[in-house]
Amino acid sequence: MTEKDPILDDNGQDASNMELNTEENNEATGSEVEKLRQEVQDLKDKYLRQAAEFDNFRRRTAKEKLEQIQTAGKDVIVSLLDVLDDCDRAEKTLETQEDNPAIREGVQLVFAKLRNTLTAKGLKPMQAIGTEFNPEFHEAITEIPAPTPDLQGKVVDEVTKGYYLNDKIIRFAKVVVGK
Repeated sequence: MTEKDPILDDNGQDASNMELNTEENNEATGSEVEKLRQEVQDLKDKYLRQAAEFDNFRRRTAKEKLEQIQTAGKDVIVSLLDVLDDCDRAEKTLETQEDNPAIREGVQLVFAKLRNTLTAKGLKPMQAIGTEFNPEFHEAITEIPAPTPDLQGKVVDEVTKGYYLNDKIIRFAKVVVGK
């Protein structure tokens, strides 16, 4: 028996063992590919989570910014509510006086302009008289016997008007409740 000449590869090395090495390399390469696929999947999952977190953060900050803008003047508006109450009282007093209609009309125009400006900034008066007493909106000052049976448990009089600023209560209405 004669021995075969070895098969040489491009580098001049024995290529007969190369078949075995190729199979081993394929097995090793297959597990490496699987590892790389798993790593890619993990990174893709991490990326999607980061993108979702950022999107949630962006929405949340936009919502907070909008709320801040809407309530930015809240302190100023709350301090002006006492002035608005005084305007309402002065207007009621002016209605009964007949002294100088031009002055009365001018003052009423100023009061209306103040109300319109505050309304444009999101201020809304709370309607309390005749509504069912609700402790979430009203602060009961006292109870009196109801003038009619249909006013039992309802607001009979309003001592101090309540207000909303952009649909959030900034001052509760102080009311008298019929019992």
